[in-house]
Amino acid sequence: MTEHTSKQYDQDLEAIRTRTLQMGGLVEAQIRAAVDGYLSGDLATIDHVIADDAKVNELELAIDDDLRHVIVRRQPAATDLRLVMAVSKTVTDLERIGDEAAKIARMAKEIHAAAAKMARPRLATMTHVAEVSCGMLRKALDAFARLDAAAAARVIAEDATIDTEFRAILRQLVTFMMEDPRTISNSLHIVWVAKAFERIGDHAKNIAEQVIYIVKGRDVRHTPLEEVEREAAR
Repeated sequence: MTEHTSKQYDQDLEAIRTRTLQMGGLVEAQIRAAVDGYLSGDLATIDHVIADDAKVNELELAIDDDLRHVIVRRQPAATDLRLVMAVSKTVTDLERIGDEAAKIARMAKEIHAAAAKMARPRLATMTHVAEVSCGMLRKALDAFARLDAAAAARVIAEDATIDTEFRAILRQLVTFMMEDPRTISNSLHIVWVAKAFERIGDHAKNIAEQVIYIVKGRDVRHTPLEEVEREAAR
């Protein structure tokens, strides 16, 4: 490979990484807007989130196409191949996070449309679980940008917090539904919102695992947290 060809190859890979981070930024903005729509009931915000899902899907297809071109033209090996494989999986996770943001927006629409007609459970807003899941995504993308395995391991450790929060919200909602059956319909919508935040945390964790794979060459999916943290610290 000539120096010119090698330089172009590096630029191609960097362009793919940049585009992936651009997609991550769009998805993060989508989640934040979905949370705003959920809390405020603003229909314009909610509809904007749902419409933006198409942009996320377009970016996924564009990045997949870039990856195919790199594989065909460059036949990447070693670290470069790990990067290409990890980006492919990361882009899938980002697209699914976009789907979850759109789901939160659709549920918000249902909840606020029904507010005048049916009782709502006395549930504190899900601001905290929303912040944890958004924070996990932001930190996972930052670890991806800097290729920081230790930061990625810290994101993976946060996944347990989201799971705990989801179970607490679920217990609270079950209690409300038992106390007042009129809250059942809206409670079920809120369960879907809480589940979406839990899934966003799962996808952020997946992205963090891909960062460790790029940096360390080790697939840490389905690996105990203590072992992941040891691997990242090496």
